[in-house]
Amino acid sequence: MAASELYSKYARVWLPDAEEVWKSAELIKDYTPGDLTLSLQLEDGTTVEHKIDPRTNNLPPLRNPNILVGENDLTALSYLHEPAVLHNLRVRFIDSKLIYTYCGIVLVAINPYESLPIYDTDIINAYSGQNMGDMDPHIFAVAEEAYKQMARNERNQSIIVSGESGAGKTVSAKYAMRYFATVSCSSGESNVEERVLASSPIMEAIGNAKTTRNDNSSRFGKYIAIGFDKKHCIIGADMRTYLLEKSRVVYQAHGERNYHIFYQLCASSHLPEFKAFKLGCADDFHCTNQGQSPVIDGVDDAKEMCNTRRAFSLLGIGESDQMEIYQILSAILHLSNVEVKDHSADRCSISPDNSHLIVFCELMGVPCEEMAHWLCHKKLKTTTETYVKSVSKMNAVYGRDALAKHIYARLFSWIVGRINHALKSAVKQHSFIGVLDIYGFETFDVNSFEQFCINYANEKLQQQFNLHVFKLEQEEYMKEEIPWTLIDFYDNQPCINLIEAKLGILDLLDEECKMPKGSDDTWAQKLYNTLLKQNAHFDKPRLSNRAFIIHHFADKVEYQCEGFLEKNKDTVNEEQINVLKHSKFDLLLKLFEDDEKPTGSPSKRSSGTGRAGPSQRDNKKTVGLQFRQSLHLLMDTLNATTPHYVRCIKPNDDKAPFTLDPVRAVQQLRACGILETIRISAAGFPSRWTYQEFFSRYRVLMKQKDALPDRKQTCKNLLEKLIKDQEKYQFGKNKIFFRAGQVAYLEKLRSDKLRMACVRIQKTIRCWLARKKYLRMKESAITIQKHVRGHQARRYVEFMRQTRAAVIIQRNVRMWARRRRYQQQRSAALTIQCFWRAYLARKQYYKLMYEQKAVVIQRWVKGWLVKRHYRRILAAVILLQSCVRRMRARKELKKLKVDARSVEHFKKLNVGMENKIMQLQHKLIEQHKENRELSEKLSSVEKTQNTDRDRQSKEIENLRRSEQEARAKAETLPSLLEQLSFLQHELEQTRREKEDLEEHTKAYKEQTQQVVDELNMKNTSLNNNIDELNKQIVEQAQQLTEIKTNVDNTKQLEKDLTEERSRYQTLLSEHLHLEERHRDLKEEMDLNIDETQTTVDLPILLKLQRRVKELEQDKQSLLQQLDKREEAQQEKAKRHELESENKKLKQDLNELRKSLTTESTDLMPPAPGSMPYDVLMEQLTSSNEELEMRKEEVLLLRSHMVRQEALKHRIVVTVECAHMKPFNPFLSKQYGELWLAYEGLKETNRLLECQMQEQDRVHSDKCRTLVEEVKKLKGEKEQQQKLLAQSLLLPEDARIEASLNHEITRLTKENLVGLLTVSLDPQHISLIHILPELMEQGEKQDKTIRKLKKQLKLYMKKRKSSVSVTNASVRAVNITRKEKEYRGMLEYREGDESWLLKNLVTDLKPRGVAVSFTPGLPAYIIFMCLRYADNVNDDQRVSSLLNATISSIKGVIKRRGNDFEVVSFWLANTCRILHCLKQYSGDEVFMMHNTPKQNEHCLANFELSEYQQVFGDLAIQIYRQLIKCMEDILQPLIVASMLEHETIQGVLGSKPTGLRKKSPSITGEEAVTVEVLLQRLSLFHSTMSQHGLDADLIKQAVKQQFYIICAVTLNHLLLRKEMCSWSKGLQIRYNVWQLEEWLTERELTDCGAKEALEPLIQAAQLLQIKKKTEADARAICTMSTALTTSQILKVLTLYTPVIEFEERVTTGFIETIKNLLKDRGESAALMMDTKKIFSVTVPFTPSSVALETIQIPASLKLSFLTRI
Repeated sequence: MAASELYSKYARVWLPDAEEVWKSAELIKDYTPGDLTLSLQLEDGTTVEHKIDPRTNNLPPLRNPNILVGENDLTALSYLHEPAVLHNLRVRFIDSKLIYTYCGIVLVAINPYESLPIYDTDIINAYSGQNMGDMDPHIFAVAEEAYKQMARNERNQSIIVSGESGAGKTVSAKYAMRYFATVSCSSGESNVEERVLASSPIMEAIGNAKTTRNDNSSRFGKYIAIGFDKKHCIIGADMRTYLLEKSRVVYQAHGERNYHIFYQLCASSHLPEFKAFKLGCADDFHCTNQGQSPVIDGVDDAKEMCNTRRAFSLLGIGESDQMEIYQILSAILHLSNVEVKDHSADRCSISPDNSHLIVFCELMGVPCEEMAHWLCHKKLKTTTETYVKSVSKMNAVYGRDALAKHIYARLFSWIVGRINHALKSAVKQHSFIGVLDIYGFETFDVNSFEQFCINYANEKLQQQFNLHVFKLEQEEYMKEEIPWTLIDFYDNQPCINLIEAKLGILDLLDEECKMPKGSDDTWAQKLYNTLLKQNAHFDKPRLSNRAFIIHHFADKVEYQCEGFLEKNKDTVNEEQINVLKHSKFDLLLKLFEDDEKPTGSPSKRSSGTGRAGPSQRDNKKTVGLQFRQSLHLLMDTLNATTPHYVRCIKPNDDKAPFTLDPVRAVQQLRACGILETIRISAAGFPSRWTYQEFFSRYRVLMKQKDALPDRKQTCKNLLEKLIKDQEKYQFGKNKIFFRAGQVAYLEKLRSDKLRMACVRIQKTIRCWLARKKYLRMKESAITIQKHVRGHQARRYVEFMRQTRAAVIIQRNVRMWARRRRYQQQRSAALTIQCFWRAYLARKQYYKLMYEQKAVVIQRWVKGWLVKRHYRRILAAVILLQSCVRRMRARKELKKLKVDARSVEHFKKLNVGMENKIMQLQHKLIEQHKENRELSEKLSSVEKTQNTDRDRQSKEIENLRRSEQEARAKAETLPSLLEQLSFLQHELEQTRREKEDLEEHTKAYKEQTQQVVDELNMKNTSLNNNIDELNKQIVEQAQQLTEIKTNVDNTKQLEKDLTEERSRYQTLLSEHLHLEERHRDLKEEMDLNIDETQTTVDLPILLKLQRRVKELEQDKQSLLQQLDKREEAQQEKAKRHELESENKKLKQDLNELRKSLTTESTDLMPPAPGSMPYDVLMEQLTSSNEELEMRKEEVLLLRSHMVRQEALKHRIVVTVECAHMKPFNPFLSKQYGELWLAYEGLKETNRLLECQMQEQDRVHSDKCRTLVEEVKKLKGEKEQQQKLLAQSLLLPEDARIEASLNHEITRLTKENLVGLLTVSLDPQHISLIHILPELMEQGEKQDKTIRKLKKQLKLYMKKRKSSVSVTNASVRAVNITRKEKEYRGMLEYREGDESWLLKNLVTDLKPRGVAVSFTPGLPAYIIFMCLRYADNVNDDQRVSSLLNATISSIKGVIKRRGNDFEVVSFWLANTCRILHCLKQYSGDEVFMMHNTPKQNEHCLANFELSEYQQVFGDLAIQIYRQLIKCMEDILQPLIVASMLEHETIQGVLGSKPTGLRKKSPSITGEEAVTVEVLLQRLSLFHSTMSQHGLDADLIKQAVKQQFYIICAVTLNHLLLRKEMCSWSKGLQIRYNVWQLEEWLTERELTDCGAKEALEPLIQAAQLLQIKKKTEADARAICTMSTALTTSQILKVLTLYTPVIEFEERVTTGFIETIKNLLKDRGESAALMMDTKKIFSVTVPFTPSSVALETIQIPASLKLSFLTRI
C-alpha cells in the first residue's frame, strides 16, 4: 500500500525527542509523495512541522492502533520498531503495573523496586502445567516451559538471565529455582529442594554487595545446573561461578559496600562465639569503611547473619567449619587495618606490636614476625643467587591487598565446592535445567579489565542469542511451508575475533604479561600497531594514548589500559603464600593444598634454567585465559541445551517504584538484544494469524456471498482484494503470515467499515425519530392552536373585567404593604438595640469571670507543682527503700532456695498442708463474717452521723437566715413607718377592687374547673394508653435484643465450630498422610536393608533414621494438638450446654413458683408465711449451705492435689527441656522455682475452673432430670388409673396384655420413686452415688421386660394353637412349613476375617455392586458379622473385624485413590457402617428413629463409641480424597469451558497475538464446552447417588466442586490479561447461569454452591459495569463484597478493550477505587486458595433396611457366612 494511505489525516506517528526519546504526534493533513514537511500536532496541542530528508525520504514511524497497545507479546504489534516497543513497555509497567512482557522468545522483566504479591505458592500452582502463551508473562511461565520441554523432549534446558546491575537478575534467578523446587518432588528424603534454595543466601552473602546502582548486586556470574532424575524430580545441583570481583575486597567507591558477609560478621560481633575474632563496628576496618555507607535501608545484617548460618547448617556445613570460615573472614578484616610505615623511597616496615597484625597471625596460625617481614620484602631469584629486597610502602600495600584478595578468592572457591558437594546426588542424573545469572553489558565513565571481560561474555551470549532467534524463525517458516529469504541480522563475530582470536586483545595481553618489563603503556602501543588499521571494531581515542575503544553490538566502549596487566596476572607474593601454607589452621591448608606450583612474581618464571619452561607457563594461567576457557565451556553447555531468555531492565537510577526513565530503558533495550530481536522479527513476517482467527476478526470486511465453507480459501480471496502487494503476506499450512504494518492497515479498514456502518445506522434511526417527532408535533400544534384561540377570547373578556378590580386591590395592598414595612423596621430597630445592649452586658460579665478564673487556675497550678515535687521526692525515697529491701530479700531468697532444693523439705512443706488449708479456709470464712458484721455496724454509724450532720446544718442555716432578716428589718424600719400611712390609704382602695375581682374570678373558676376536669379525664386515659404502649415497646425491644444476641451467639458458635472442625480435619488428614508416609518409609527402609545388606550407605541410613524420628515426633505433636483441640472443643460445648440449661432451669423455677402460688386444686401448696412453707425454705437454705461447704472442701483438696501434680509435671518438663535446650544456671537458680510455682498456680486455677463448670453442669442436669421425672410420675399415675378401669372391661387375652403393661408401669414407678424421694430430700447431694445404681436397675428391668414379652408371645401362640386344634379336630389338617425368622446376623469362623474382607473390600468392583445390589450392601454385611461377634460376647473378634475393615478400606483408597467410583463407593459404605454403629448402639438418641424390630437388633455386650470416632475420621479422610479426585478430573476442564470456549464463534471478538500463540486446552479432541463440564458434574452426582451416599454429603461435595470451579476460573482470569474484557464477562455470566440451572434441576440450590460462585459472578459484573465516574466507583465498591481489594484492583488494571469502542480504565479511577477500599479489613492475597476444602460434617442418617431381610449374593463368594 502507498505511504499516502497510511500517512493520512489523523494518523499518529512517533517523533524523536531528547528527553522522552520518542514523542507521539498526529497528522493534521494528508501526506502526499514529494512533500518536504509533515504538519503534526503533539499531544499537548502544539503544532510542529517535521522536515523530511529528500534524499532518504524516511518518514517517522507510525503508531500502533490503541487495541494493540499493552499486548503481552511485543511481536504481536503490527508496527515493530523502537518507539512501539518502548511505549508498550511503558503502558504495561506504569499503567497496568505489569513487570513482565514477552518479546518473542525473550521475557522482558522490569524491576518494580517494590514487593509484589505475584510469587506466592498459589501463583506457582496456577502456572504449573500451563502452556506459555495461555497465561500472562511471568518468570514462572518461562520456568514451566523449560521444565515441560525437559520432560517432553528429554533435552537439557537453560534459562539465561541477564541485565545490568540493579535490574533484578538475582531475584529472577532465585524465583526460577524456587519454581522448580515447588513443582518437582525430591526422589528421596534428603530435601534437595530446600538445600538448593539454601545455597542462595550463602552466595548472596559472600558474592553480593551494595553498589551505587543496586543494594544487592551480584559481583560474580554463576550457572546453576539443577539435576533431575527420570521421574523429573530434583536430585541435586551443580554451581559454576565466573569472574569474582576480587578488587571489592580491598576497595569500594563512595556509596558502596564490601561483600555482605563482612558487615554481617561485624553486626554479630557481640555474640559469644565471635568474641575470639576481636571484631567491632564495620566503620573500624579499612576494607569496610571506604564507601562510607555501612548500612542498607531495610536490611538487618545481624538477622541476615542468622539466615546465612542456618543455610550453612542446612547444606551440611557444621558449626566448626562455619567458625573456621568466619575466622578467615575476620582475619581479612584485620589484615586490611595493618599499617605500613614508610622509611625511604624503597623501604618500609610494619610495627611488631601492630594489634591488627597480631590478631591476623593468631587467627591464621602463622608467626607474626615472618608475616610482617614478607609483607615488606620480596625474594628475587636469578640463575645463580637469591636476593631478598625491601619494597616501597605503595608496593607493600599492594602486596597486602593482593594477599587479602587471594585468600578471599580461595575461600570463595572452597565454599562453592562445599556447596556443590552438599548438592551432589548419589543417584544418576537424567537431565538438568541450568539457570545462568550473569552480568549484562556495562559501560561506565572509567572502564577497566572487569568491564572488558563482562562485555566480552555478553558478545558471546548475544551471538548465541541471535543464532537461536534466527533458527527459530527459520523452523517456523519451514514448518508452515512458506518461501523465505535469508534474513540479514547483525553478526558480532568480527568483534569476538577482535577479542579472542590469534593476535587479538587477549592474546596480546597474555603475551605482554610474559614480558619481564611489560607495562600497560607498551601493551597499548602494541594494540595500536597491531589492530588499529586492521579491524573496524577497534579504535583509538583522540586525546589519550593509554586507552582503546571497542565497537560492541550495544555501544562503543572506551577502556582505560591502566591496571590491565596487573589484574590479568593476579600476582601474589610467593613467600606470603608459603608462610600461610605452614599454618596450623586446617581450613587454611585446605585452601592452598590444590597449588601444585606456587604463585609468584613474574621474576619467578626466569628461575632455574634461566628460561621459563613450557610446563611452567602452562601451569600459571592468566585471568583472561581462565575466563576465556570457562566462557567457551559455558557456551558449549548452552549450545547443548535449549535456551530460554530473561532480559532484566532497570527502569531508573533512583530506585523509584514503577517509574520508567525512557533514556535508560532504551539504552538497556539496545544492549540486551531486545531491539535486535524486534528487527529480526520485523524483517520477516512478525504477525501471524490462524485462518479461523483471521476469519472471525475480519468477517466484517467481506460480503455474505464471499463467505465460503472453506475458511482458507475465503481468507485468500479477502486478502487478494484488500492487499494488492502479495509480498506483504504469505499463506502457510495453518497460518497467514503478514509483514510489519499489515495488521494495522487491516485494523484501520475494519474500524473504518465499522464506523461507516455505525454512521449509516445512526442516520437511519435519527431520520425515523425526527420524522416521527415532526408528525406528532404537527398534530399537537393544530389541536393546541384551536384550543388556545378560544381560550384567548375568553381570557380577554375576563381581563377587561379584572383590570378595574385590580386597580382597587392595588391601592389597598400598597397601603397595607407600606404600613407593614414601617412596623417591621420599627420592631427590627428595637430588636437590634436589645441584642446590642445584651452583648455589651455579657462582654463585661465574661471579662469579670475571666479574671476570677485566672486567679483560680494560678492557685491550682502552684499547688499542683508543689505536690508533684513532693511526689517525686517520695518516689525516690521509696525506690531507695525498695532497692535495699530487694538486696536483703535476694540474700534471704538464696538461703531459702538452698534449703528448698532438698526433697525432705518438700515433704515437710506438704505435711499437714490439708489441715492448714482447712484451717485457713475456716479462718477466711470467720473473717468474712466479722467483716460483714463490722461493715453493717459501720453503715449504721454512718447513717446516724449523716442524719445528725444534716439536722445540725439545717439549724445553722435557719439561724443565719433569721439573723439576716433581723438586720434587714432594722435597716428598713424608718422608711416603713412613712410608707405605712400611704399604704393604709391605698389598702382601702384595693379592698374595694378586690371584692369586685373576687366575684368575677368565682364565675371564671367554675367555668375553667369544668374544662380542666374534662381535660384531666382525657389526659389520664391517654397516659394509660401511652404506658401500655411503652410497656409493649419495651417488651418487644427486650425480645428483639434477646433474639439478636441469641442469633449472634449462634452464628459465632457455628463459625467457631466450623473453624475447629476444619482445623481438626486438616490435622487429621496430615496425621493420616504422615502415618502412610511413615509406613512407606519403613517398607522402603526394610527393602533397602534386605537388598543392600552388604553395601549399606551409612549416611543415608542415618538420615532415614533421623527422618523417621522426626516423623514420629511430628506424629506425637499432632496427636497432642488433636487432644488439646478436642478438649477445648468439649469444654466449649459443655460451657454452652451449661448456659442453656441454666436458662431453662431459671425458667422452670419461675414457672414452678408461679404454679405454687396460683394453683387452685384440692392439694393447695403451702402459702408464704405458713409453717410448712417456712420449714421447706429452711430445709432448702440448709441444704444449699451444706452444698456450698462441701464444694469448698472439695475444691481445697483438689487444688492441693492439682498443685502437686502440676509441680511434678513441670519438673519433668524442665528436665526434658534441659536435655533439649542449653542449660542456663542463672535462670535455674534465680527464677526456676518461682516459675514452677507460678505455672503450678496457673494450672491449678485452670483445672479448678473446669471442675467448677463440671459441677455446675452436673447439678443442673440433676435438677432438670428431677423435674422431668416428677412430671412423668403424674402422667403415669393417671394412665395407670385409666388402664385399671379399662382392663376390667376387656376379655381374657387383652386382660393379660393389660396386666403386662400394668406390671411394666409398676416397675417403672419403682425405678422412679427413688428419684422422687431423693429429689425431695434436702440431702440431695447423695444423688450422685444413687444414679448409677438406678441406671443398672433400669437396664435389668428392660431386659426382664423383653424376656416377659417374648414369653407372653410364645404363650399366646401355644394357646391359640391348642384352641385351634381342639376346635378343628374333626376337619382335615393342612400342615405348612413355617418360614425361618432370621435375627439379622451372619455367623463366621475365627480367622475368616481375611477372606471376608478380601472378597468384600479388596477384590470388589463397585460398578457391579452399585447397579445390581442394595446400596451399602458391604457395610450391612460387615455389621451383621459384627452383631454375631457381639452376640457371642467375643471382644477379640469385634476388635479384629473392625480393625481389619478399617485397614482394608484404607488400603483400597491408597491403591485406587484416583478412581472416583471406588472412592465414592467406599465413602458411602464407610458412612453406612458409622450410621449402623450409631443406629444399633442402644443409645436413645439414635433408637428413636428405629422400628421395634430394629431396636431388638441393638448391640448387647459392647459399647463401640470409640470406633464411631475412628470410622468418622476415616469417612473424613475418604471425603477429602474424593474431593482431590474430583479436582484432578475437573482441573483440565474448568478453564477451557468457563473462560476459553465461546458459545458463538466471532461474537466476542479476538485480538492478534504474537509468536507465543495460545494453545488449545485439550489437543486432539473437540472443544471443551460448559456442557462437557456439566456432564462431568452430572456423572459425579449420579454416581454418588447410586452408591447411596448421604444427601448432606452430596450437597457438601457439590458445594466444594463449585468452589473449585470458581477459584480456578477466577485465578486464571486474574493471570490472563486478554480475558479481562466486557465480552468475556458476558460469557462468564452465561456460563455461571448454566451452572445455576444445573443446581435447580437437581434441587441443590440450598447447598451453598451459589454462594461459592459469588466471587466469580462479581468479577464478571466488574468487567461489564461502567467504570468512569466516582459514582461508578462507589457502585463497584458496594457490589464487590466477595472480592478482595487486590482482586478488584487487579481486574480493573488488566481490563483490556477487545473492540475499538471500548475504553481502558484510567489510573485516576483505579486510585479512586483504591482510596474507597483502603479501610477494608481483609486478606491481601490476590489468588483464591484452590486447595481449600470446606469442613465436612457426617450427620446421622438412619437406615430403613431391616437386617433380617438382607441376603448375600452368590457373586460375592461369601458362602462361608451363615445367616442366623
